[in-house]
Amino acid sequence: MGLVMGTFSMQTKQVSYHKDKADDDLEMTMVCHRPEGLDQLEAQTNFSKRELQVLYRGFKNECPSGVVNEETFKQIYSQFFPHGDASTYAHFLFNAFDSAHTGSIKFEDFVTALSILLRGTVTEKLQWTFNLYDINRDGYINKEEMTDIVRAIYDMMGKYTYPVLKNDAPKQHVDAFFQKMDKNRDGVVTLDEFILSCQEDENIMRSLQLFENVI
Repeated sequence: MGLVMGTFSMQTKQVSYHKDKADDDLEMTMVCHRPEGLDQLEAQTNFSKRELQVLYRGFKNECPSGVVNEETFKQIYSQFFPHGDASTYAHFLFNAFDSAHTGSIKFEDFVTALSILLRGTVTEKLQWTFNLYDINRDGYINKEEMTDIVRAIYDMMGKYTYPVLKNDAPKQHVDAFFQKMDKNRDGVVTLDEFILSCQEDENIMRSLQLFENVI
């Protein structure tokens, strides 16, 4: 969760607050994809109009066309992990943001996900994270999917973070995950099992609150 939210909070911090609403409205007409109106996005998310304006400037700064394809997303995301290879994890994250499976992320997709991760309820945050881990979107997390996620995280953090990792470290991590979350021992983790297990873990619950006030 921290990796997901922390990266985008860093992007947000870099945006200044000096433009007025007229400038924002003008900017929104100058891109290939024009996002939904601020009133509508304010109603659909947990952000104020002012926060949406700031987020939009940051988004447009990185993506002048108004949409982000996967390659651009990977390039942006990899900047935060210079000592590792973030491409695989960024691929999974891109798919989670691209909930409509269009092959691109619009501003609306970006702020909807960010709203959940930063301001959503515990259940909403956990549902979003479950969908990230459920790579094939069949409603379950299996060991193969979790292994792919864990390996991607290790690759992203790089050898400077995990210099003495053994080859079986990802497997051990996945086994511990399933020992904790697969309540009925059927080899897969359901959304209900995932939410229940996370709610029972104080560290996970604490991590969900870390980024609530980053904007």
